Amino acid sequence: MTLTRAQAHCHEAAMELIDADRPLTHEEKEYVLDHYQPAANTRQALDGAYFTPRGLARTLATYDIGCDRPGERIIDLCAGIGRLAYETVHAPDRKYNRLNMPLGEIVCVEKNPEYVRVGQRVLPEARWVCADVLDVPDLDLGLFDSAISNPPFGPLPRSRDAATYRPRQFEYHVIATAARIANRGVFIVPRASVHEERTPANDSESSQRFSAETGIQLDRWWGDTRAWAGQWGSVKPNVTVTTSQFPRALRAAVAPAHSPRFCA
Repeated sequence: MTLTRAQAHCHEAAMELIDADRPLTHEEKEYVLDHYQPAANTRQALDGAYFTPRGLARTLATYDIGCDRPGERIIDLCAGIGRLAYETVHAPDRKYNRLNMPLGEIVCVEKNPEYVRVGQRVLPEARWVCADVLDVPDLDLGLFDSAISNPPFGPLPRSRDAATYRPRQFEYHVIATAARIANRGVFIVPRASVHEERTPANDSESSQRFSAETGIQLDRWWGDTRAWAGQWGSVKPNVTVTTSQFPRALRAAVAPAHSPRFCA
């Protein structure tokens, strides 16, 4: 994707904030999240990186990612520069939601070191881990109450398979990985990964296969993401949101969580 002159100008201003030798204000963090252009990074096409629109991330943070008890731990897999995690911590509407409990810790996992550098500037409250998402069960990060993710979609190259799953769709590998280290998950995925496009009441063939092979049932979200279809930059993915309460039997042997440091 070639940036417009206006996009390039705003991206340059965002980079100046990222490189500034001081903490960023709330407004500056929002500016970076809104104007940093992943298309300026040469790995975007290879990694399938398309950042979550603000409105969609804020809606999920308000209604689906909130904690129902204080001190919960959340992990953002394939975190990008942290938009979904940022809204999980800072969404203003969370204060009106019954799930507005203080988080114990939020961990962001992202393999692109440039995205991690940006994310550390806009969400320093999080613990940032630069790693391949498929290696997460081996990183001794502990058990999480929730995993959240806007993962790369489709048959992308990967370093390994997730446990219990072999087909090529990368989003399923992320979900299967999350099931090993979290109690539940909230994921932005292609609609076809969850249900048939023409018959939304039926699970898609790929979803049925995934559930049969992994034991993970993907539930459909109550909402409709078409309102944000034009806010993904150079693409307009047809996505939905799926949640899952993971079976305990899939849990990897994980060490107890480290002492939490409250961040919201």
